[in-house]
Amino acid sequence: MGYSLDFAAVLGAPHLGWLLDGLILTVELTIASWILAFAVAIILVLLRNSNFKPAEWFVSAYVEVQQNIPLLVHVLFWYFAMPELLPEPARIWLNEHNSEFILAMFGLSFCMAAYISEAIRSGLRAIPRTQYEAGRVLGFGYLRTMRYIVIPQAVRIAIPPLVNYALLLFKNTSIAMAIGVHELTYQTRQIESDTFRTFEIFAVSTVIYLVISFLIMAAGSLYENHQAIPSK
Repeated sequence: MGYSLDFAAVLGAPHLGWLLDGLILTVELTIASWILAFAVAIILVLLRNSNFKPAEWFVSAYVEVQQNIPLLVHVLFWYFAMPELLPEPARIWLNEHNSEFILAMFGLSFCMAAYISEAIRSGLRAIPRTQYEAGRVLGFGYLRTMRYIVIPQAVRIAIPPLVNYALLLFKNTSIAMAIGVHELTYQTRQIESDTFRTFEIFAVSTVIYLVISFLIMAAGSLYENHQAIPSK
């Protein structure tokens, strides 16, 4: 007897609510991780371009370590190992404030920051030295020159790889299910276990991931076109 599809079993109550909760948490984790990763990446770029050798060596080592360790290991390390280094009040606070989400965010962010910093640093290489000199003419120091003149231009140049990393971060949030974050993949597995409708629920989950991925790419393309310098 052939397999009979039954999408109603996975899209009815309460499973549709589980899917929506997982999707919302996935989007929240993506946005929070991206904001933190981008902030850390900017700090890494500033340190690496500071002409202070120890800072350059530190950032170089950081990038190599982050890029050569599996992301799952990063997330597991943050969840199981990092809390052991914290004082007792901090561990209690984490346990009372959704530690799985927070620690998954840190694991994802600090790993992705290495990739984002390299993308921005590639953009910096395309900035002519005259832009740095313009900052000095205006009386800006290193940080103000980077903040107001150089980094905005570098980010605009680095938009394509930054969009790719945003997409990669969104997809990699599924790794957070390994530490109990109830994101989309976690909820998909829960519904599959509850209904035994494996094909239907994974098909629905796949479509959701595809739609969100296409939306991220479309938003990146629109932003890139908006930021493009018009040709004369």
